[in-house]
Amino acid sequence: MNKHNKELTAVALKYDKDKNKAPVLIAKGKGKLAEKIKAIAKENNIPIIENKGLAEIIDKLEIYEEVPPELYKVIAHIFAFIYKLNNKI
Repeated sequence: MNKHNKELTAVALKYDKDKNKAPVLIAKGKGKLAEKIKAIAKENNIPIIENKGLAEIIDKLEIYEEVPPELYKVIAHIFAFIYKLNNKI
């Protein structure tokens, strides 16, 4: 790995409007663990959105912690995009 490249970071969010006010962090990892998270997502046909900066911010949350209000707008755009991909809107 090039020393100028940062280690891969992956996070996984889940949103259940009946249980949570906001999406919840359900997995996070760096390096090999990040690769595993992405592989599991692909195996389960879960859309992968690559946004390194956002992933690094979300990675600071604890597992099962809700996304803070400051990130609602950007997360809403991502979820809307995913719903459109899945023809749910």
